[in-house]
Amino acid sequence: MASELDIFVGNTTLIDEDVYRLWLDGYSVSDAVALRVRSGILEQTGATAAVLQSDTMDHYRTFQMLERLLHAPPKLLHQLIFQIPPSRQALLIERYYTFDEAFVREVLGKKLSKGTKKDLDDISTKTGITLKSCRRQFDNFKRVFKVVEEMRGSLVDNIQQHFLLSDRLARDYAAIVFFANNRFETGKKKLQYLSFGDFAFCAELMIQNWTLGAVGEAPTEPDSQVDDMDMDLDKEFLQDLKELKVLVADKDLLDLHKSLVCTALRGKLGVFSEMEANFKNLSRGLVNVAAKLTHNKDVRDLFVDLVEKFLEPCRSDHWPLSDVRLFLNQYSASVHSLDGFRYQALWDRYMGTLRGCLLRLYHD
Repeated sequence: MASELDIFVGNTTLIDEDVYRLWLDGYSVSDAVALRVRSGILEQTGATAAVLQSDTMDHYRTFQMLERLLHAPPKLLHQLIFQIPPSRQALLIERYYTFDEAFVREVLGKKLSKGTKKDLDDISTKTGITLKSCRRQFDNFKRVFKVVEEMRGSLVDNIQQHFLLSDRLARDYAAIVFFANNRFETGKKKLQYLSFGDFAFCAELMIQNWTLGAVGEAPTEPDSQVDDMDMDLDKEFLQDLKELKVLVADKDLLDLHKSLVCTALRGKLGVFSEMEANFKNLSRGLVNVAAKLTHNKDVRDLFVDLVEKFLEPCRSDHWPLSDVRLFLNQYSASVHSLDGFRYQALWDRYMGTLRGCLLRLYHD
């Protein structure tokens, strides 16, 4: 009796998302097989252990061949060796560049150099993330940094153009690049309560308002060496911030500022008496942070200073977030009513960003 056999031949590269995740997480083939067995896949499919081993190895070989293309995502789109649908290509790229919150918190603000890479063993042990995955994530950060560091224009747009990431992931990478470039301190014990999302939020505000890109600066000569628009803080702006010291150095201005804020907030603030008693210290803290940003070390310590000079004093007096918001809004706006203060635009550029950061970083 003749038997019939239907055969289908295709050349589409099959991508198993679960195996891809195991590969990205840095598991060996044997560990990946063990985890797949534990998930119940043999019972679900009726496959044998040998078939599962072969299937896993086959996927791993495919991912290893794809990896060099993932280092430059546009190449993945234009190559002809692997027939992968566009939606699958996007998934491969996005997940390859996705990172672990625990890992990025350990390297955020550090120089993306061999010295930091030597610490990956310790970071792997501390976070429970495999060393292989730590290396992939670190190399991704470094690769993106290297590609965009000399580029002019929007940092987010440059990252999206060259790495084809989603808007949200490109913004996260922009924050990582911005922090690495400016070397902001994020590892001190008093900053450990802050998440990567908190820092990324502040990075976005600073990129939008405190960099050369924020004011659309252009080189005075075609061939002049100009700082990268979205990566470097506007040095002229940082120098000008010293002018704000008059708000606390001039006793009459300081007293008038306090009077305006207290008059506006009396009866509206649950911690009014604490605010009134501590106003001058809080104001000195916020203004002195601005005045010190001319020095690289003080730029690096920005978040340490914000915690020490403002956030911790407010927390110790048990300010609810709603009162912090009311105070910062009024504190910022009242400066416009100070006769003789000539730096309103500079103040708004500084406090607009600082107010947003402080409200994000304040956890009551």
